[in-house]
Amino acid sequence: MTTERAVLAGGCFWGMQDLIRRRPGVISTRVGYSGGDVPNATYRNHGTHAEAIEVIFDPSKTSYREQLEFFFQIHDPTTLNRQGNDRGMSYRSAIYYENEDQKAVALDTIADVEASGIWPGKVVTEVEPVSDFWEAEPEHQDYLERIPNGYTCHFPRADWVLPKRAAAE
Repeated sequence: MTTERAVLAGGCFWGMQDLIRRRPGVISTRVGYSGGDVPNATYRNHGTHAEAIEVIFDPSKTSYREQLEFFFQIHDPTTLNRQGNDRGMSYRSAIYYENEDQKAVALDTIADVEASGIWPGKVVTEVEPVSDFWEAEPEHQDYLERIPNGYTCHFPRADWVLPKRAAAE
C-alpha cells in the first residue's frame, strides 16, 4: 500500500489527533512538535516549535486536499498564534509540506478558503517545508482516547465547508 504523510499544526494537538484519526483513509497519527528551533523538542522545552500532528494516510481513500479541508474545518485558521484559550507560538496554524505538490495543494486550499468568505477573517496559516518532527511524550499520544473528557478546543464546524466546486482537484 502506498501512503502519504501530512504534518499539520492547528493549536493543541490532542483535539486535532482525536478528530483526524477517525477520518476515512487515515492509517495512523501521532502528536509532536515541528517548525521550530529546538532539537529533541519536548513538552517542557519546545522553543519555537508548534504543537503538530503527523498523519499517515492512504491516498487511494483520501486526498491531501481532503485532509487540509478537514483541518480548516476543525480549527480557526484566522487567529494568529491562538486556538480557543490556548495562546502563543505553540498554537499557531501551519501546514508543513513534504514536496512541491503538497505546497501547491496547500496554497490552493488556502486561496479557496479565503475566496469562500465563510471563515471569520483572513487565513494566517503558515505554509513551510517540513522539518524535523519530534514525537511528543507518551502521555500526549492518544490523550482524548485515554481521557475522553479531557481538554480540547477543536470541533468540526458544519458551516466551514468549502463548496463542492472549489473542492475539486
